[in-house]
Amino acid sequence: MSATGRDRRKPDDRGMVTVEAAIALASFVLVLGFALCGLAAAADQVRCVDAAREAARLVARGEPDRARAAAARIAPAGADISIGVDGDHIRVDVRASPVGGLLPGLRLHGEAFAGMSERASESVSQGDRERLDRACEGRS
Repeated sequence: MSATGRDRRKPDDRGMVTVEAAIALASFVLVLGFALCGLAAAADQVRCVDAAREAARLVARGEPDRARAAAARIAPAGADISIGVDGDHIRVDVRASPVGGLLPGLRLHGEAFAGMSERASESVSQGDRERLDRACEGRS
């Protein structure tokens, strides 16, 4: 071949597969990260609901101090727990940011309702009911 024949060669495609593989791998890692964050958020949502349910059950039994401690232990880290008692009706609300705040704009919420058990309701005097209300609000 002459020197002019070499100049008319097709452009070199070497390295294109490497670039495509790098882009595909980066895309895969990004999708996998989103999937894992979604699974972690779903798990945190279940933890919020479980924490609210357990706290409502304990308050209904007349144990508001244990209720707040149990809810804090079960709920995701940094969760806001509010317990409200209105007569014989109990409402527990647990709110948290999923995955430690890695998903901005998303807020998880678990809520549970319960009725004061008859045994707990009968054994609670008016003064005790006020103490129960204060304990549920987080004041001592």
